[in-house]
Amino acid sequence: MKQVYFVRHAKSSWADPNLKDHDRPLNSRGKRDAPDMAARLAKSGLKVDGILTSSAKRTRQTAKVFAEAFGLGKDRILKEKQLYHAGPRTIEKCVRQLPDDWNTVLVFGHNPGYTEVANHLRNDDYIGNVPTCGIVGSELKVKKWSDWEMARAQRSAYYYPKQKK
Repeated sequence: MKQVYFVRHAKSSWADPNLKDHDRPLNSRGKRDAPDMAARLAKSGLKVDGILTSSAKRTRQTAKVFAEAFGLGKDRILKEKQLYHAGPRTIEKCVRQLPDDWNTVLVFGHNPGYTEVANHLRNDDYIGNVPTCGIVGSELKVKKWSDWEMARAQRSAYYYPKQKK
């Protein structure tokens, strides 16, 4: 069984209009929501083997918070430039390249791609928008990541900051 939890980055700052989009950091709400959502996921008992993150600053910052919550070192965090504002096809391609000894992975990225991913997964419920720091879980019975297909994976979880706990 392979599990992927797609995590949209936490809320980012627009305070500095001179920053490139790729370089925008988390704002105060993002710095509050990321630890809360990481703790919520960690309390579920999930065991995470590794993290794959977009190269954007806000996703790397969000991923770092989750890595700390799950006790993962830097050697368990992979950065992938292709995930920056990627669509479902590119996201799937990146997932299919993960190390096979990792069974449960957190993948950090952006909208609109993550809302599209949420709705490509097998499930009857439509998600109109994955909010910042929203988490969409998926699972598929395969042994190798190269066999993982979004269209066959089942959506297994959906969490977001304003959700009642």
